[in-house]
Amino acid sequence: MKKFFFIILALVMCTGLVACGGSSSSKQEGYTPAKPLDLSGTWVQINSNSDEAWQEATISDGTIEINWISDKGETKSLYWSGTYEAPTKSTNEYEWTSKNDKEKTDSALLASGADTKDFTYKDGVISYEASAMGTTTTIKLERQ
Repeated sequence: MKKFFFIILALVMCTGLVACGGSSSSKQEGYTPAKPLDLSGTWVQINSNSDEAWQEATISDGTIEINWISDKGETKSLYWSGTYEAPTKSTNEYEWTSKNDKEKTDSALLASGADTKDFTYKDGVISYEASAMGTTTTIKLERQ
């Protein structure tokens, strides 16, 4: 009888240990890892002093291209074409330096001649400095 009792007790203890054991996986139920910040798409200037002219940027496939838009959207002139390195983590702020694609900008009359341009993303706005005719302005863009 004692043997039978100890066997039952051992089985109950083993069952308890198995029931309390967790999986060897470190996955958490319902956990979704944060995706990296995605800035791809079309961005439009929000601080233009004119309803007839502004800047518009397109970010895709590792490039950022910015055009001067004039004549209420009827005319586009290249201002910047350069590299874009996408963020690799989820963040609310991001900065990058774009390298000018001179093959595209050298022949564009209104394009920047700078070798690089610094961009900042914060609170849903991309900003950078643009110079034309001796005047430098901070351009602010929001996603279209």
